[in-house]
Amino acid sequence: MYYGYVIVSAASIMMMVIWGTFNCFGVFFGPFIKEFGWTRTITSGASALNTIIFGILCVFSASLSERLGPRWVMTFCGIILGFGYFLMAQLTRTWELYLYFGVFVAIGMSPYIPLLSLVPQWFTTNRGRMNAIVLSGMGLGIMIVPPIASTLISVWQWRSAYLVIAIVTLIVTVAASQFLRSLPNQLLNGKNSKPAIGLADQRNEGLTLRQAVRTRQFALLCLLYFSFLFCLVSITVHIVIHAIGQDIPATRAALTLSLIGGACIVGMNVMGNIADRFSNKIALGVSYSLMGLSLVWLIPSHSEWSLYLFSIAFGFAYGGMQVLFSPLVAELFGTRSHGVILATGALVGSIGAAIGPIVAGYIFDALGSYTVAFVICAMLAFTGLASTFLLQKRPQSKSFN
Repeated sequence: MYYGYVIVSAASIMMMVIWGTFNCFGVFFGPFIKEFGWTRTITSGASALNTIIFGILCVFSASLSERLGPRWVMTFCGIILGFGYFLMAQLTRTWELYLYFGVFVAIGMSPYIPLLSLVPQWFTTNRGRMNAIVLSGMGLGIMIVPPIASTLISVWQWRSAYLVIAIVTLIVTVAASQFLRSLPNQLLNGKNSKPAIGLADQRNEGLTLRQAVRTRQFALLCLLYFSFLFCLVSITVHIVIHAIGQDIPATRAALTLSLIGGACIVGMNVMGNIADRFSNKIALGVSYSLMGLSLVWLIPSHSEWSLYLFSIAFGFAYGGMQVLFSPLVAELFGTRSHGVILATGALVGSIGAAIGPIVAGYIFDALGSYTVAFVICAMLAFTGLASTFLLQKRPQSKSFN
């Protein structure tokens, strides 16, 4: 069996754990507010700090993964991630929330970009499809883990729930990390190659980071990432407590996240195939259109079924966007510095992920409603749609010499 498929499987499992546990934060939002009396702005700040540090560390983890190999980097981060969730079970003060979730969990999540960068190394064809399989783990985690966490909270209380999450996270991420490796040199040189798979024998093709940041395409990439992550994290952090505010029981409110995760898997695979058949630009435009329309639908939605319908549409769009960024970077800039370019774009986008939930929380604390926050998210989604029309093919590297 071609080892690239093992890479895809292991990366998908790690994505399931990393993002499934991260998106549980919205489920713990209510218990934190109830026990400690924190405002939504303060509680959201921990998520904001997490995304800022996560974005910065993604650049370093991508570089370290290229130098030391993904196995050691992922193993270390898996240990830190499990440790971070163990500390969350001991939480008593605000500064601890920011340190444990904002710093330690962010360190543990930072292999996200290196995991995505492994796919373009091992595959030159069907990148969208393979990337969709890896990121389907993310959708599966979002679909499965939050409802489990919600059930654990109702049965054992939230501290015990975080202990279970810590143990499972540590075991699964460290075990899966042992199967990860970069493309061996003998395969890069064409030996033992399998043309049907399409090995990445042109890994040095494309622009460097220094060349890429001087292009308009990189600025558009950052804008796309910013609008996407602002909307995504704002919704995933606040949607459960918003649903509870509409008199929906907590366990059923957690289904909003599950539906986002389930629809995300479908969106990843559908849009990944559309990108392979047509182009990343078309698939990305469709995804941004659907996200904008779903957010417009959310503004007047108050019933349980309307929130579930929003979750399905939003999750489908989210999955489509998530799967397209890695192959889009390869298409725009090549694979020479793929991981670092992708991580740098995500770092700029993480600013949106950081301020999004804080803005949403502040708006609710001030107005008692998320309506204005949802309007802002819809506007940013349509801004992302407009940006997709400006994307062009990869600039020629010789123009930067």
